[in-house]
Amino acid sequence: MARGRLRIYLGAAPGVGKTYAMLAEAHRRSSRGTDVVVGFVETHGRANTADLLHGLEAVPRRVMEHRGAEFTELDLDALLARRPQVALVDELAHTNVPSCRNGKRWQDVEELLAAGIDVISTVNIQHLESLGDVVEGITGVRQRETVPDDVVRRADQIELVDMSPQALRRRLAHGNVYAPEKIDAALSNYFRPGNLTALRELALLWTADRVDEYLQTYRAEQGIDSTWQARERIVVGLTGGPEGATLIRRAARIAAKGSGSELLAVHIARSDGLAGSPSGSPQSLIEQRALVESLGGSFHTVLGDDPAPALLDFARGVNATQIVLGSSRRKAWQYVYGPGVGSTVARDSGDVDVHIVTHEHVAHGRRGRVPIRRVTDLGRPRTIAGWLIGVAGPPLLAVLLTHVHGPGLPTDMLLFLSVTVLAALVGGLFPAIASALVGSTALNYYFTPPVHTLTISDPQNIQAVVIFTAVGISVATVVDVAARRTHEAARSQAEAQTLSALAGTVLRGAPGGEGLLTALLDQVRETFQQESVVLLERVDEHAPWQPAAATGPHPPARPEDADVDVPVGENLALALSGRVLPAADRRLLGAFAVQAAVLLERRRLAKEAAAARRQAEGNRIRTALLAAVSHDLRTPLAGIKAAVSSLRAEDVDWDPEDEAELLAGIEAGADRLDHLINNLLDMSRLQTGTVTPLIQEVDLDEVVPMALGGVPSDAVRLDIPESLPMVPADAGLLERALANLVENAVKYSPLDQKVLVKADALEPPSGPGRVELRVVDRGPGVPEEARERIFAPFQRHGDAPRGAGVGLGLAVARGFVESMGGSITAEDTPGGGLTMVVSLPAVQRPPEPADGDQSPNHPLAPRKAELA
Repeated sequence: MARGRLRIYLGAAPGVGKTYAMLAEAHRRSSRGTDVVVGFVETHGRANTADLLHGLEAVPRRVMEHRGAEFTELDLDALLARRPQVALVDELAHTNVPSCRNGKRWQDVEELLAAGIDVISTVNIQHLESLGDVVEGITGVRQRETVPDDVVRRADQIELVDMSPQALRRRLAHGNVYAPEKIDAALSNYFRPGNLTALRELALLWTADRVDEYLQTYRAEQGIDSTWQARERIVVGLTGGPEGATLIRRAARIAAKGSGSELLAVHIARSDGLAGSPSGSPQSLIEQRALVESLGGSFHTVLGDDPAPALLDFARGVNATQIVLGSSRRKAWQYVYGPGVGSTVARDSGDVDVHIVTHEHVAHGRRGRVPIRRVTDLGRPRTIAGWLIGVAGPPLLAVLLTHVHGPGLPTDMLLFLSVTVLAALVGGLFPAIASALVGSTALNYYFTPPVHTLTISDPQNIQAVVIFTAVGISVATVVDVAARRTHEAARSQAEAQTLSALAGTVLRGAPGGEGLLTALLDQVRETFQQESVVLLERVDEHAPWQPAAATGPHPPARPEDADVDVPVGENLALALSGRVLPAADRRLLGAFAVQAAVLLERRRLAKEAAAARRQAEGNRIRTALLAAVSHDLRTPLAGIKAAVSSLRAEDVDWDPEDEAELLAGIEAGADRLDHLINNLLDMSRLQTGTVTPLIQEVDLDEVVPMALGGVPSDAVRLDIPESLPMVPADAGLLERALANLVENAVKYSPLDQKVLVKADALEPPSGPGRVELRVVDRGPGVPEEARERIFAPFQRHGDAPRGAGVGLGLAVARGFVESMGGSITAEDTPGGGLTMVVSLPAVQRPPEPADGDQSPNHPLAPRKAELA
């Protein structure tokens, strides 16, 4: 069965006309004889939208019950049984009632498509899953109903329903979007002009990207290689040379002239991928990549032995419209090798514009600051051994062959050639060349007639010696290249393993990068055998350097003071102190420097995110404080004012009982105000971190009774043994915390059940002892999943009325107890209810005297005597 086709109407915000456009399309198809059925369309009470439902067949909605309320959902089974050609399913991101077969409506649509039914649906840009954080940053509202981007991308057709912010706000003001009572709130919040403009731009850009994907797919299917200038794409070619930054900035200025332009930087690397093959400086390429990404572009590396065709293939592959290249750094005589990359690209570019940008390094030569290493360090022992073989080997072989009367000149040449090959394998190219020259001289002197002279009588022998010398040098070159490539491959493998370990370390790091940056610097110090490593940063080029992270003794304070420094951008550098590194190690060190910069940025972003969370929490606290002031403080104030007004009324003669009742109401309201204000002030102190407890040795049998002053005397039963050890605490803070706990317990306990306050001493097998104070009530209790939430500020569990308080008591109690080194947890009361457990460390007593009497020098003796 052929899969159905999906068409989606995408909008920037509610009310732009997505559902209206979908219904208009349905009428158009129905008039052509297409079987169109309405599966689910939500009109939101808009009359114009509801009018378009007339004349269209609709499958009855499925009525479902959830938590005592009725909901209507798409009847998927009925729609599948009806099997229309086209089904209308509104609100693709909708979340279904839990008892439905699928959790999301887009999953219902997937079933319809799999059954071969075409579907027309709608969705707003804010419901795309990947844009949730972006939309929240714009509107301040987190969308709970989302649809995976891939579902929308797979749609056969996406049509943007666009409307200017001004037109949408007029539509909203005329009552065509929301009910009249919601218009003012909508206009001043979500539908602000700035929000709508940003959402509209987001929708336009997202749709433009999808259109570009369709275009690239079409061009690939049709085999179209020519450039279609639908969007400006500027490709800048980089060699890793010093002119790279100039080219990148020039290309970025060209891209900035057109809206929606893209900047792509590309480096053509040799296809063999060995260390000696790239034509550019690895460190320069790292810096240029960072510059490109900071300007909003992307960096690409393409393999190719011929840079010009590889660059043009890349440009045509991305549908580039312009190419930016630098003027050649070749000197005049070097053009004998060919016209150069710039000339070749300009000649073969076709309809792609080519910009040749001049710079200060023109005609300075290609070797200046971009070294091409053709010699790999084989180590001092191997080099010395190679020179010994190359210089001493041929004379020794000549002496040996002279005494044993060699078999003849051809065989002698092969033996001397073997010495040359051996010198190349051990010491490299230059010892092998020396061996070929010394060997040819020995052949001439000892084995070519006339012997013991440097003259050669036979012309054929002259040719033989010359050929021997040429073959020896050629073979030495080949053997040297093979040996060095093997050495480079082994080194590259070791570098790859090091980089793999580096990547794994970074990926396994903490989200905020805390501690990981120092660990990375330690790894750098160990890998490169340095004494100290420091990551330096500065605000700008005129500001002093500051260490962001360091490891090892006496790290350098400036890049200039280091033995090795690797810049990462203009204001960040990795500095090493200990020994100078060879050039081959600097490429690997550059990768470490980039990762260090990434970790530093991650740590900075984590701190900013934490600060943003604290600010958001502070805003939430301030909002809740305002709510508390607006209601919970207003209620007792209103009662006090009413009672005072009644007492001052001259036309009423109050009897003593009524007057006493009014005065009692004023006193109760004032007490409630005092309690609320104290809690608000305490919460403010906890939030700002200004609570500093005065820790002293405190006896619970003194503090606990003082904490019961705010509750009826017959509502609480105490069980505080006199033998309890003292606890280190602030008596005032502990009293306030216990008072809040007890008042909360009394509030929720039945009138005929007393709240139990008991204390016990715990003596663990090892470690210091603790004292646990339990406040036990027989109220309704709290579910396990909600026990932590009740300690959050401004939280009331269940259906507690607004007059029950502002929800600060438990938060203040926990804050006070934790500031004294204790903890508060909530447990079930056996038989029903809630138990608050306050755990505090116990004061450690020294061993008692053997006779059992309290020593007068014991630190608790005066205190206990005083209590007695």
